[in-house]
Amino acid sequence: MASAHFSLAQAPAAVPGTSTGSLPSLGETSELSAAAERRIGDRIAASIYRDPDYIDDPVLDDYLQSVWLPLVAAARTRGELHAELDERFAWQVFLIRDRSINAFALPGGYFGVHLGLIGAVGSVDEMAAVLGHELSHVTQRHISRMLTQQSRQTPWMIAAMILGALAAGKSGDMASAAIVGGQAVAAQNQLNFSRDMEREADRVGFGVMTDAGFESRGVSAMFEKLQQASRLNDNGSFPYLRSHPLTTERIAEAQARVQLASLEAAKPLREKEIETGKALVLHAMMAARARILAAPGVDALRSMVAQAQRRGNPAPLQSPASADNARDAGTLYAGAYAAAQLRDFPGAKSLLEKLRPLIVADMPQAASAADLLAVEIDLIAGVVPPTAASADIAKATTRAEVLTQARSLMAAHRAQDVSNRLQTWVAAHPKDAMAWQLLAVAYGNQNQNVRAIRADAESRAAQLDYPAALDRFKAAQGLMRSNPASADYVEGSILDTRTRQTESLIKEQALQDKLDR
Repeated sequence: MASAHFSLAQAPAAVPGTSTGSLPSLGETSELSAAAERRIGDRIAASIYRDPDYIDDPVLDDYLQSVWLPLVAAARTRGELHAELDERFAWQVFLIRDRSINAFALPGGYFGVHLGLIGAVGSVDEMAAVLGHELSHVTQRHISRMLTQQSRQTPWMIAAMILGALAAGKSGDMASAAIVGGQAVAAQNQLNFSRDMEREADRVGFGVMTDAGFESRGVSAMFEKLQQASRLNDNGSFPYLRSHPLTTERIAEAQARVQLASLEAAKPLREKEIETGKALVLHAMMAARARILAAPGVDALRSMVAQAQRRGNPAPLQSPASADNARDAGTLYAGAYAAAQLRDFPGAKSLLEKLRPLIVADMPQAASAADLLAVEIDLIAGVVPPTAASADIAKATTRAEVLTQARSLMAAHRAQDVSNRLQTWVAAHPKDAMAWQLLAVAYGNQNQNVRAIRADAESRAAQLDYPAALDRFKAAQGLMRSNPASADYVEGSILDTRTRQTESLIKEQALQDKLDR
């Protein structure tokens, strides 16, 4: 999805009309219900899922969740996140394949992060500063208040205008098609936060990120990047600045908060990985991955490989907090992954082996990322990873480990092991569309066609495409009726239930659309 000029934060995912545990200081009220705002967000999210620039990368997703989940937990503990919103809203983060520096919040608790942002920030704390700010736009009900100000627009029109503002960054024709009866400029104006809202999100976001255990200097470092960009950058690579313009008040207040925090003896709420260097190394690797997944082009990939090769053989990590070691790790990870994209698989494996000495024993996340990259290199090469024969997918715990190992085991024709593990995974994570898709393939390889079709239906439902899901549920029912001998009572019961539920959702959506219009 092209760069959304209004870090959708402009379209703040603020909340519904109930007051939160700690009332917003701006003193405004919201007339938009939580359910109505969630419906708007669901419409937009369904379109984002279908956008070719939406990307689901389990490795980056795990990394992003390691930042996001502590922020949400801190907002909940601080009383910023009201119980109704906690339950009703999605609290879901999208990854967008875009090299621009941007992040955004949408109605209903959906958030987006451009790959360019992950590639540009220098630490996990800078990432937390941005996400904490966006989260606070939601918990302080900024979007809801803004949408209330536009009360003459129906929820359907509001969703269409937000989608149009997103599409405007990619194509004028798409924008015209998405904004029914409106103008892109009008939509943009509707999605801009007030200065007071920006300052409030700064204040609340700062408290959320520090309470979550992130370093306050992440805020000052991010503001320095944005300040420099606002002075020097005019090529459109920082759309975040257009939706979050810097003001002297914002800068001064942020600097004051950071200085105050540095003077106070803050109690550590989690182990400060930044102090041991684990966060530096891991972030450098994930930033490199984001830059490559943003599809930089062949020349850029070759440049990454050449830069990694010039690094030679780095010495083992001596000082965990060394920025030089983190840069080496990021450079070598980038070179290995870029070489694989260029189909230079021996070169990719050679660079990956040079990376491993930089990952010490107490860096489990970085070590896992390197192991997963080794598997990916083999899968890209079209060969069965050597670890596939002995891998125990039942012991995989993170999403990236589960789904990457599933792909590896499928290549080794271990479909039953995959389906056994993924059945457990989707039971705990029913909205994981990629897991459902892999489960569908695993069932298909075992000739369990009814289950394969149902898993495919669930993957579509997870991405809010209920008509397509219903079509697949009914197809599975039809297959069972056509072959009674293979009927599975339990599976048939699940299918009947899910079909009725999906039909009900479609009817509710149609009725609500009629009312909204």
